[in-house]
Amino acid sequence: MKIAVTAANGKLGSAIIENLLQAHAATDIVALARTPAKAEFLTKQYGIEVRAGDYDDVQQLKNSLQGIDSVLLVSSMDEPAKRIGQHRNVIESAKKNGVTKIVYTSIQGSSTQTAFAPIVKSNQQTEQDIKDSGLNWVIGRNGIYIEPDVDYIDSYKAQGEIANCAGEGKCGYTTHEELAVAYSQMLINAKHNANTYNLNGESITQQQLTQYLNDRFGTTFSYRHMTVEAYKQARIDELGEFIGTVIAGIYEQIAIGAMHNQSDFAKVVGREHMSWTEYFNN
Repeated sequence: MKIAVTAANGKLGSAIIENLLQAHAATDIVALARTPAKAEFLTKQYGIEVRAGDYDDVQQLKNSLQGIDSVLLVSSMDEPAKRIGQHRNVIESAKKNGVTKIVYTSIQGSSTQTAFAPIVKSNQQTEQDIKDSGLNWVIGRNGIYIEPDVDYIDSYKAQGEIANCAGEGKCGYTTHEELAVAYSQMLINAKHNANTYNLNGESITQQQLTQYLNDRFGTTFSYRHMTVEAYKQARIDELGEFIGTVIAGIYEQIAIGAMHNQSDFAKVVGREHMSWTEYFNN
């Protein structure tokens, strides 16, 4: 079975490839990237073939998916209005090349509330497009990555606190590495076909996350709840209108309980998701 992984130069795509290599030869894996040069490290490190994989280029996708049996479609990072068409380009190109299975990295959340809703809604449309494709399919709905909070530690130190609009809401966080294990299983095991899985670890509050960070980094942060509007403006000031609004929407989703869901991780992998005590102690 030859497997293609899209957005292979990204953190999730490359982590999935590294996990697949534990059971598959490099010759059975193809890395697709919008800019192939950015994925050359996969060739240098593992001998993985890299092909062009721009979601906007239909002909390129048709060429690059030749000889592929299964495709891992990593959700586009573009704005919602563009994502649906980009994903459809991959789906249609897969069908025309005789691909038999597609696995999609979707997201948890509400499609009717908060500024993050349009992204969730676009992902749900792609989920339906995949189900309607006639291909074998598996869909993973990812929890929120916990790594950005760890990577943001210096900024938290500068601010002297952790502040956002999530309030008392719980969030089912996850990691790139744990998702890579799950998606590898979803790609290679037919028993997962025609299933949709929530992929996340134990749900925790921002207060709990703050304590984990304090224990890991020896800090003494406290958590401060902000209004949605105040947090949104702070994110826009730092990151720009689009990204700032989306991030504020994610934390508002946490506040309304949309990111606190029963996890199916153990159904996919055969073990529980890594605990946050274990993660922060590593």
